[in-house]
Amino acid sequence: MFTGIVEELGEVVRITKTAGDSALVAVRGPLVTSDARHGDSIAVNGVCLTVVDVSDGTFTADVMGETLRRSALGALRAGDPVNLERAAALGSRLGGHLVQGHVDGVGEVIAREPAAQWETVRFRLPAALARYVVEKGSITVDGVSLTVSGVGPDWFAVGLIPTTLKLTTLGARGVGDPVNLEVDVLAKYVERLLGARLADPAVPDAGPPGLPVAGLPGVATTGGAA
Repeated sequence: MFTGIVEELGEVVRITKTAGDSALVAVRGPLVTSDARHGDSIAVNGVCLTVVDVSDGTFTADVMGETLRRSALGALRAGDPVNLERAAALGSRLGGHLVQGHVDGVGEVIAREPAAQWETVRFRLPAALARYVVEKGSITVDGVSLTVSGVGPDWFAVGLIPTTLKLTTLGARGVGDPVNLEVDVLAKYVERLLGARLADPAVPDAGPPGLPVAGLPGVATTGGAA
């Protein structure tokens, strides 16, 4: 689990094709590798990768073909900058939001509007993800936790402060560039649970186990207004 707060702007050292359509990716990141060990998780542009080896500030990770196809990692080349974040530790501050490192789809930069102190960037997103994105909600773009400032049928916009523009890859993304998108996982769970109730009327409308809805202050149990 991650928070979407980028710790370091790393660099792709090399990408080596392996068996089938997979690859071994080497990424330079002195900060994130300072305490990294085999088996640790590091998010690379928002994709959770498992560390295979660490040496001289560089770590390697195996990337499956499916990950290369379903994320923007397949477009990376040696020398490209990447956003890096180590897995969150229990008890640490949650500066962004809960990020799994499981990319839901690939978006595209469609517009940039510079302002005095920040920049508004608009992204196109897959139609299947649009229902999970709401104004003032959270979304992860290339591993960066961002607050949605505007939404449309197939796009969303965010405001980027100078620190984000300087310390992440988003400052250099141009119109047409692909980006990894991860929507808020809570929205997907809510949709799943509500879908089960709609599909099966027998599913009870109740609170968590041991917490009966009836009798709670301000809660109507007959379908009327409280």
